[in-house]
Amino acid sequence: MIFISKYLVPKGYTGMTIYPFVFLKSENLRANTVLINHEKIHLKQQVELLILPFYVIYLAEFLIRLLQYRNWQKAYRNISFEREAYCNQTNLEYINGRSIWSFLKYLRHHDI
Repeated sequence: MIFISKYLVPKGYTGMTIYPFVFLKSENLRANTVLINHEKIHLKQQVELLILPFYVIYLAEFLIRLLQYRNWQKAYRNISFEREAYCNQTNLEYINGRSIWSFLKYLRHHDI
C-alpha cells in the first residue's frame, strides 16, 4: 500500500518503506516507476529478513558506514540494502528473478 506523507518521509528523500507500507513525499511520485521499484526491492528485503531484523541490520550498517565515510549521504548510499535497490531500480523485472538475500552481494562491492 502506498501512502502520501510529506511529514513522515525525511527531508531530502522522496520515499520510505516500512513494511507493508510505502510512503511517498508527494502524490505525483506514484507515477515514478523507478522509485516504486526501488521501494518494492526494500519490501522484498524486509520480508526475507522477517521485518524487524532488517531494521536492526540497516541501522547497524548505517552506523558502520557513517564511521567509515564520515558523510551522512555516502553512508546511506553504501548500505548494502540501498546498494542493491539503487543498482537495480531501473530493472522493473528485477524482483521477479531476484534470489533470496541478494543484498549480501552488495556488502563489499565498490562505493556508490
